[in-house]
Amino acid sequence: MAASKSSYAIISLGGKQYRVREGEKLLVDRLKTDEGKTFNPDVLFLGGDGDGTLSPRTQVTAKVVGHVLGDKIRIGKRRAKTGYRKQTGFRAHLSQIEIQSIGGAAKRATAAAPAAEKEQPVAKPKAEPKASPAAAAPAQPPRGYEDFTVADIAEKAKRWKVEQLEAALRFEQKNANRKGAIAALESALAAKQEKN
Repeated sequence: MAASKSSYAIISLGGKQYRVREGEKLLVDRLKTDEGKTFNPDVLFLGGDGDGTLSPRTQVTAKVVGHVLGDKIRIGKRRAKTGYRKQTGFRAHLSQIEIQSIGGAAKRATAAAPAAEKEQPVAKPKAEPKASPAAAAPAQPPRGYEDFTVADIAEKAKRWKVEQLEAALRFEQKNANRKGAIAALESALAAKQEKN
């Protein structure tokens, strides 16, 4: 779907949803992206001109303009008849972003990829000794690992192969970083290596 003047997207950032258009600036909860850098938030809906697409395959490109503090919110406590009064304040850490394009970057990338493939001549690979399928594919964590709780991992890790344990440990350190799961995987891996 081509982005027109009336097109909009609903994106998800920090557990909140925002309706955005190209060129629009908005304040969102503080992002880890540095100032001046671009990122692609999750796109939930793409609409405009009377039609819409749920979970589209287009990209929204946003740029972090700056990190700011929100307005000060005053919180007052008071108890009647005792003279107790207390005031505190709070300022939210926010990021100001600007929506640069809706759907443009994904189309440019897909259009450039086939052109690059056509330009390069295809060389025939030399005959290589065939490796077993298990050796060629990298080890993966067990199926459905992302949905396991720490208790599930501690219980099931004892039955997994060494390759699955190592892959699950890499996944945990890269993505989730749950201390209990890492400890359970390391102890199961150590137990497996002692047996061998």
